[in-house]
Amino acid sequence: MRDRFPLLVVGGLVLVALLGNLLLKGASRSGFADVLSTYRASEGGARALYLLLQESGLPVVRRSSDLQVMDKDSSATVVLLAVDVSGSREDDPDETMLAVDRGDDLSSEDVPSEGLNFLKAQRLSEDEREKLIEHVKAGHSLVYVVWGSRENPLLDAMKVKLSKVDTSLPMRTLVPPLSTPYTLGVERVEAKVQSFLELPSDAVPVLQDAQLEQPVAAVVPLGLGKVLVVGAPELAMNQALARADNAQFWLSTLRALGPGPYEFSEFHHGFTDQRSIIDFARRYGLQFAVAQLLLGLGLWSISLKRFGRPRPPPESVRVGATDALFAMSRLYREGGHQPFAAGLIAKGLTQDLAIYAGLPAHSSAPAVAEGLLARSREDLSQGLRAIVRRAEETKSDKDLQQLAARAAELRNRIHPTGRLHAPTASAEES
Repeated sequence: MRDRFPLLVVGGLVLVALLGNLLLKGASRSGFADVLSTYRASEGGARALYLLLQESGLPVVRRSSDLQVMDKDSSATVVLLAVDVSGSREDDPDETMLAVDRGDDLSSEDVPSEGLNFLKAQRLSEDEREKLIEHVKAGHSLVYVVWGSRENPLLDAMKVKLSKVDTSLPMRTLVPPLSTPYTLGVERVEAKVQSFLELPSDAVPVLQDAQLEQPVAAVVPLGLGKVLVVGAPELAMNQALARADNAQFWLSTLRALGPGPYEFSEFHHGFTDQRSIIDFARRYGLQFAVAQLLLGLGLWSISLKRFGRPRPPPESVRVGATDALFAMSRLYREGGHQPFAAGLIAKGLTQDLAIYAGLPAHSSAPAVAEGLLARSREDLSQGLRAIVRRAEETKSDKDLQQLAARAAELRNRIHPTGRLHAPTASAEES
């Protein structure tokens, strides 16, 4: 038990560390999800917005599939929160560089991703974009909360351009420029703004900066449908929903857009409905349970080995093995089986050397000797021939002992360690 005590201590410490990690992960309150994901309950998530709409009686769902197949008969309003669009570009990089303060996450042009979501989060592909535009032109609505100020083909289809806001500016106060159903009950909204909008003539501004009078949110017609474009992604975050009339803005705007349901795309935040078992385990922390199981098996296998000096075998085993060895040796001596035993030694040595010579184990001794000679192992070849000759001449116990010792020495030369062994003089003389 004392030999295994260090293993028990190490295993206990590892178990405590794993349990602590699980507790911290659970306390992070869905911090594993991406920014503006409705599964994320920390400051940068959109879970509060999703629950607000749900508790207010608006039909909301999470979409975990791509947008390549759109139901034409459905009146669903797709909601894209900080989703990267394939084909994004920077039309005025100098303007962006002058406006960006690298110390703020909201100033980054790249949508931040948590951990492995960096690899799992999907961009809005070209096919999805075309299907989505067709869906909106057919008379449906879209909510697009833009991250950064990069231009992309989706904005081009709406003829909307972005201009980067100086990130050194404090939190902005946004007000409705005119009275519309989209801002019913909204007097002012407070949020950090990433980009101002340059709108086409038929667009309806919904929110604008109170001081600079630049539009931040607008409803843009597209075919028979309409798109709500928002250049302040923080407006949808949990941390901003309790400020001023931010919550009322979302309720009024979405009600005015259409009856719903409102489909929040989680596919582009890394949540898909084609998740493998490994992804499921990684997403919900089951990999730690598997890791604990493997750790337990590893500790159990290591615990089978003991530390310290090797213990002698039990007395009964040691005495029994010794008695059996003496009994067999007596049978060979009394029966005069020394030549037979010598033949077995020579045969076993031949089989060992045959494998090294690249021959079958049942090959004859002369064939094995020739194979060793072909592989430039003349010492083994000569030694094998000498052992075979001496096996035929063995008559006494002394001869048998000498033969066994020389066979053991020759077997050790198969894989020499240190320096190459030359054939002994006794083997060459014989």
